[in-house]
Amino acid sequence: MLNLSLGALIRAAVIVAVGGIIIRILMKFIDRMLERSKALVSLRGYIRSVIRIGLWFLVILIAAEEIGIPTTSLIALLSVAGLAVSLALQNTLSNLAGGITLLVTKPFQVGDYVEADGVGGTISAIDLAYTTFVTVDNKEIFIPNSQLSATKIVNFTATGKRRAELTFTASYDAPTQTVKQALREAIDAIPQILTDPEPVIWLSEYQSSSIQYLVRVWAPTDDYWNVYYTLMEEVRESFGRHGVEMTYDHLNVHLVEDCRTSGQ
Repeated sequence: MLNLSLGALIRAAVIVAVGGIIIRILMKFIDRMLERSKALVSLRGYIRSVIRIGLWFLVILIAAEEIGIPTTSLIALLSVAGLAVSLALQNTLSNLAGGITLLVTKPFQVGDYVEADGVGGTISAIDLAYTTFVTVDNKEIFIPNSQLSATKIVNFTATGKRRAELTFTASYDAPTQTVKQALREAIDAIPQILTDPEPVIWLSEYQSSSIQYLVRVWAPTDDYWNVYYTLMEEVRESFGRHGVEMTYDHLNVHLVEDCRTSGQ
């Protein structure tokens, strides 16, 4: 039964005031705990807000009980309302859960080049609902975190270096050691190529009209594409200096004279 007497109202006000002081003390303690966790650095504001709202909800329930408001009915009403809201915001809540998963597990961070869910680009923002990709042609793509947290993610930046693998073809007439020397000189001409792991050159395949050579080099992630295309140019120049022919598929046609025609 509702009790709005002066004494009940004063007791409810005291409960709210004391509860506010206790909440302030608890929040300072929680803030110190969150600051110690590096994994939760991106979630501090969200976690702090949820805890603060929960504590104030408990204080209000206690104060409501003091003035005779039936808290059981209030809790039941809020539960039904919460269920309705959760059903209406199912996709949004899934994205929030996915965002929390990504922020805690950290498969990537802002500035990383990532391929996921059929999209490749540099991560420009990680929010609770969406992650923003910027593609190489400067398009912004917003992917729901629920999709990202459930798909395969390839991070090209995390380790700090990438391997470039290229194949080149040379004529059968070119000695293997000459070709390898030309490839080695092309590699040595690019200072961004790492020496650890060491570059490797292999004769990889005998083709119909050429021999294929495989080159594997490592480069810092930021220099990957520069190394890739510079090596393509350097190999062409180096092959020219060493007289190595870069063959291509071609067809030789032999004309056979018809004996009946030649006898006339």
